[in-house]
Amino acid sequence: MNKIKIITDSTTDLSKEIYDKYDIEVLPLFVTIGDKTYEDFHEINAEKLYKLVAETNSFPKTAAVTPMKLEQTFQKYIDQGYDILFTSVGSKLSMTFNNAKIAAGNVTKNRVFLVDSNNLSSGTSLLIFKMIKYIKEGFSAEEVAKKVQKLTSNAKVQFAINTLEYLHKGGRCSGTTKFIGSALRLKPIIRVCDGGMIVAKKPVGFKRALGALLEDARSDLDIIDQDVVFVTHSLNEKDANYLKDELIKMGLKNIIITCAGAVISTHCGEKCIGILYLVKE
Repeated sequence: MNKIKIITDSTTDLSKEIYDKYDIEVLPLFVTIGDKTYEDFHEINAEKLYKLVAETNSFPKTAAVTPMKLEQTFQKYIDQGYDILFTSVGSKLSMTFNNAKIAAGNVTKNRVFLVDSNNLSSGTSLLIFKMIKYIKEGFSAEEVAKKVQKLTSNAKVQFAINTLEYLHKGGRCSGTTKFIGSALRLKPIIRVCDGGMIVAKKPVGFKRALGALLEDARSDLDIIDQDVVFVTHSLNEKDANYLKDELIKMGLKNIIITCAGAVISTHCGEKCIGILYLVKE
């Protein structure tokens, strides 16, 4: 059986330390602000993003990993004797996954195995951690891909949004237009559903929004897969630590705080924060 290489994109919002620990190749999406384009993760993070937006008064735009870059990366590792597991932001939210399908068709057959996460941010990373687990258990790349694809619908991924501006202008979530600007104290809970994003709840005030995230986790407590739980935020470390502490009080143990990168922050805005986990089959 060939060696296995996990390749993903920068929207998975893990730290460099985690990527390095598990030898994961990270391909950047792109963020354009004004007339300059940056590689997500490598050249720009959330802090730099918001600073540039304030300085330029330009709203950022994002772009997918290109088919050429994906093809080159796939072939490089195939030439080194690897089978490849690839996952990224979901196919309904970015062209990256569809570009990966094009790239996979242009390299050696039966060496690249794709998993459509139907998700974003560390929701995709939940699946990466399962890939790592199954590889350690001795499954082939093809077997891992099939097993992980079946888990995508088990991901519970939702975020509390502090500012509606980025979410609305980014155009990735239906249901925000009708209350943008008319209810500034609403701090909606955005949930990933069927590969897209919906407004799940509309708490008034951010404190209540955090409470809504915790209440949902408490309701799911008996069915949460405790291999890993993520708390992911965009420049909101204080609330991230608060959520982590509350989850620990519930009895959850393996909780990792991660920072949303520039691409995810472009669509969710500053202080956005979420709790992300898999539920048991």
